[in-house]
Amino acid sequence: MSQDSENRLTVVVVEDNPLTCEFLVSCINAHPQLMVAASFVTLASARQWFSKHPSDLLLVDLGLPDGSGLTLMREVHARWPQCDMLVVSMFGDEVNVVASIEAGAVGYVHKDDEAADIAETLLAVKRGASPISPMIARHLLLRMRPATPDPEPAAVSLSPREQEVLQHIARGLAYAEIARLQGVTVHTVQTHIKKLYGKLAVHSRSEAVFEANRLGLLNETLKR
Repeated sequence: MSQDSENRLTVVVVEDNPLTCEFLVSCINAHPQLMVAASFVTLASARQWFSKHPSDLLLVDLGLPDGSGLTLMREVHARWPQCDMLVVSMFGDEVNVVASIEAGAVGYVHKDDEAADIAETLLAVKRGASPISPMIARHLLLRMRPATPDPEPAAVSLSPREQEVLQHIARGLAYAEIARLQGVTVHTVQTHIKKLYGKLAVHSRSEAVFEANRLGLLNETLKR
């Protein structure tokens, strides 16, 4: 290992979407102060690696194909307390955020937060910061306000195709990938998403996932 590599902070990336994982790894390795020690797409493989190896930082998704990132964080926090952990997830609801903090996370970044520079965010974590995406912070602040009676929300009815699109965007898939899976054009996918946004009264993917999760419209498998 070169002296330059030895001076870098090591990062482990756990993300089940191959394209997203590749993007995160490239962003981290491009920074002169960081290097990816390992990357994984499943909980089991990450747990096995951490059973023997430490790391300076852990960047982890919550919804993994074989379990929850919360399980990994609890184990890493207990075994390697010096490892600072940052969650990157499509879910920004209070339950997941609070559970992540209780598991040892020091930051929580939403996948749809395009303004986030993941490398600089990780370095900020190592400097003692606790970054939270603005959208998530706003929802948490709203939760802390005194409870007031809310009107009963109107029922939202999604077509089978809209429901399917919702599941795909909750997994972080790009429009082109959704179109390929559904056997339709990207334009058709965009039309479904426009209708979906209208029914949920939202304007972005992150808001759609948050609102759908709040209304119980997402499959239970996505809430692990």
